[in-house]
Amino acid sequence: MTQIATTEYNAYYKRYIDQVQDVSILAGLQKGLELTTTFFKAIPSEKHEYRYEDSKWTPKEILLHIIDTERVFAYRALQFARSEGAVLKGFDQDEFAKNGDVTNRSMQDLLDEYAAVRMANLYFAKSCADETWMRMGEANGSPLSVRAAFYIILGHEIHHCSVVQERYL
Repeated sequence: MTQIATTEYNAYYKRYIDQVQDVSILAGLQKGLELTTTFFKAIPSEKHEYRYEDSKWTPKEILLHIIDTERVFAYRALQFARSEGAVLKGFDQDEFAKNGDVTNRSMQDLLDEYAAVRMANLYFAKSCADETWMRMGEANGSPLSVRAAFYIILGHEIHHCSVVQERYL
């Protein structure tokens, strides 16, 4: 991973970027696809709807949150890659979760959606020229580069898999 300047993202996202080891975006996306799929498949079915506190998300809701967040940050990266300097509104993760009903969805269905989103983003990342990674825009009132958006995707996923491991299993 090339050192990402703190001017390429909001300081809030440092905790996610710091989760990512020295890996290229493409390798990180591929590795994440394999590890996250294996991880969520191994969660016992009786834990799919488990909440360790009433206000906390279930593992299925966390997986949907990972998918939604990847979509949002990949869209931001796409906007900035294709129209440098774009300005995008933020998104409310709690609103997304409230409106993302997983009640009638299986873990496998969510994993299939996750894989489809990840594969689309792998193809997008493969299409980016070297100079594209450095393009900037504004999201939720803060600067964001294309490459920072992808590293946030990777670190966010690692973070939530760790949370599930520590608090749900």
